[in-house]
Amino acid sequence: MRLFICICLGLFINSCSKIENLEKPNIILIMTDDQGWGQTGYYNHPALKTPNLDEMARNGIRFDRFYAGAPVCSPTRASVLTGRVNDRTGVFDHGYALRTQEKTIAQALKKVGYSTGHFGKWHLNGLRGPGAPILKDDTYSPGKFGFDYWLSTTNFFDINPLMSKNGEFVDLKGTSSKVIFDEALRFIERNKETKSPFFAVIWDGSPHDPWLANDNDKKSFQNLDQKSQNHYGELVAFDNNLGIFRKKLREMNVSNNTIIWFCSDNGGLKNIYPETVGGLKGFKGSIWEGGIRVPAIIEWPLMIKKKQTTAYPASTMDIFPTIADIAQIDKTDMIQPIDGISLLPIINSNFEKREIKIPFRFKDKGALIDNNLKLIATSLINEEFELYDLENDPKESNNLANTKPELFKNMKSEYLEWSLSVDSSVLGRDYPENTLLDQPERHFWMIDDRYKPYLDEFIKRPEYEKRIKRMK
Repeated sequence: MRLFICICLGLFINSCSKIENLEKPNIILIMTDDQGWGQTGYYNHPALKTPNLDEMARNGIRFDRFYAGAPVCSPTRASVLTGRVNDRTGVFDHGYALRTQEKTIAQALKKVGYSTGHFGKWHLNGLRGPGAPILKDDTYSPGKFGFDYWLSTTNFFDINPLMSKNGEFVDLKGTSSKVIFDEALRFIERNKETKSPFFAVIWDGSPHDPWLANDNDKKSFQNLDQKSQNHYGELVAFDNNLGIFRKKLREMNVSNNTIIWFCSDNGGLKNIYPETVGGLKGFKGSIWEGGIRVPAIIEWPLMIKKKQTTAYPASTMDIFPTIADIAQIDKTDMIQPIDGISLLPIINSNFEKREIKIPFRFKDKGALIDNNLKLIATSLINEEFELYDLENDPKESNNLANTKPELFKNMKSEYLEWSLSVDSSVLGRDYPENTLLDQPERHFWMIDDRYKPYLDEFIKRPEYEKRIKRMK
């Protein structure tokens, strides 16, 4: 495997030793919340302009077939941190806690000298409801999973959020995007002074509901309904603050050897106009392309010298293996099995065919992507499957199960065998203990005893008022 990687790296560097001798790159993972595959300027959206994402796409690798690990937020976030399909990690749906027995990319990077920070939405500590500040003694906080520093909330957040800075509540002003990009810049500045390589995870709360944008950010959308105006206004705010952030990195002279990896956490939303998924089938919550295919870009000026647009299928499960390859992380620092692969060989190459399939499992649904072929499990319980050719049928309208019976049979068999391995993971067989430690049941923080002392103050805040009253 190492020999194969070395050969592939020769496509864009002269030898494996060159990347091994490089100064460790800084790494930034940026994720929006509910941004659909079609919601970028570079895909010619009819209303939304994203000049800063477009510039990233011109400078780096634009993935036209990039997949969130699941069609909702928490499971995808678990796949980013672990390189594993969400069910293996215990994050079966939104609001589940990531098992403390998992090994994360932040923990692994700390071991090789990185300073680590998390900024924004967490949603991996078992709590549901609008984003509340994470408590200092929360045993599922970002700090428990390898982040030295964090400014985070339990879930989605909007303008003027109440957040938690390493457990201390902070009342902040500005859009969700501005708040977390500004704090990430302060984190980066401190690490520049100490000459430490940094790993920053920036998970925005936009454009998730309840959709609240500044007048200036939504002024271009006055012909849309109120909900859509605010939704698209939040994306404008994100793109603007992304542009400021990238400019500051250049001014700090840290951008050249900094990897910025952008994507969304799941597909787009229904009932937002113009539509969010670029004509694909399905939306957030579904295993159809519209539910899991998302925009994605990797920018790394030192290594990616020219624009690269690729149809190579990739996913959030590939993030950890790719970074592990780059930062030379030991395999023992990743819980096995890993479902993703390293994407390092495709940088500056013309690779289009993926050798390892991309699997998905979410509640009673699933999928297996083999380049242009996609097996869909419409019901895992009943073993009901369909087969599609995405190249010739991008809207997944022509089921090939009957016309390609042998292919269908083989892919179904492969998927079911893989799913059995996930069942084993669900039972804790991947861990040294060979069993599961206690896990919290997901629940709303408004009924959590730990938050009761704060409810009298929290109820005065518009983002919490209705939810708290509803739970009383």
